[in-house]
Amino acid sequence: MRAEDLLPNHLDHGDFNGTRVRKGTVGAFLISARLWLDPGTPAEHRRAAEEDLLAALPALRALGLFELMRLRDPALRALCGQD
Repeated sequence: MRAEDLLPNHLDHGDFNGTRVRKGTVGAFLISARLWLDPGTPAEHRRAAEEDLLAALPALRALGLFELMRLRDPALRALCGQD
């Protein structure tokens, strides 16, 4: 399946398992995770990344991401409730 099969270009969100998921949620989660894990990230940016990570969790769970993939970093796993 291709991305456009799941969410056509003219749509910016879809409903998955009763949760509205915006296009780009998985990519935004990955970028926020990298910022949160980077020791060089300033504290205020790290806090914002953490808020974004936590806000994305319901959508990622609705997509079933964590049923197929495990976060490798122990601190990120704990933050996301994966331990």
